[in-house]
Amino acid sequence: MAQITAAMVKELREMTGAGMLECKKALVEADGDMDAAVDVLRTRGLAQAAKKAGRATNEGRVCAIVDGNAGAVCQVNCETDFVALTDKFQDYANSFTAAVLANKPENVEALLESEVDGVKVQDALTEAIHIIGENMQISNFARVEIEGTGALVPYLHMNGKIGVLVAFNFDNAATAEDARFQAMGKDVAMQIAATSPVSLDENSVPEEIREHEFSIYKAQAAESGKPEAIQEKIATGRMAKFYKESCLVNQDFVKNPDITVADHIAAAAKEIGDNIKVVSFARIALGE
Repeated sequence: MAQITAAMVKELREMTGAGMLECKKALVEADGDMDAAVDVLRTRGLAQAAKKAGRATNEGRVCAIVDGNAGAVCQVNCETDFVALTDKFQDYANSFTAAVLANKPENVEALLESEVDGVKVQDALTEAIHIIGENMQISNFARVEIEGTGALVPYLHMNGKIGVLVAFNFDNAATAEDARFQAMGKDVAMQIAATSPVSLDENSVPEEIREHEFSIYKAQAAESGKPEAIQEKIATGRMAKFYKESCLVNQDFVKNPDITVADHIAAAAKEIGDNIKVVSFARIALGE
């Protein structure tokens, strides 16, 4: 049996908002496993979904670069927010993001072994640490590439605390330069930054997430004591709500909750006179 410390209880409370006693009980039941304890609390209706990222606190920034039909977002961390806001740190972070775009690395280790401006990224990172005087690391990145006619829309939120890339396809190449498309694209990127959707649509929700969420809702329904057929309907209904809240195109549009994101994209497409479809996105936030 794992030892449950006061710090663990406090951390779980901060993640879920549940009471201290309930958090301790959940940790005991989960044998100290934080993620399992969150599920215990969710099953009992005492917590909403908690993100693992909430347990991490890092300074730094996320950069976004687009070049034609390819783009990259990259998280570079440092020790203080003061350094993260300097031009020197920004220059290094941008160069590392450019290396992601150019080299197509599979992971951070591969990125560090690749080159930027003729220098290995690992060496450039070491140089940055010496010059800036703080420990730095490249902790996460995503690269997005679109096929056919389309455009990538980058967006940085909260001074680089969150970076987003949204990929769109359309029929007319001129749409990329249309101010109405650009405004709509920024709206969608801002939506992603604000709501952190799990996936683009219901069909693209990863199977492990789908199964995990449904198991939680079934356990919640079982707590009601109602007949099994009713429990299944309850779980299915909660799953539908999950899709509505967690899938980008299904979400209520933040700027106008009377319509969905899909409706907003369709309205812009109709006004422009083109067939516009959002096909993918990437979102990276500090601490994730």
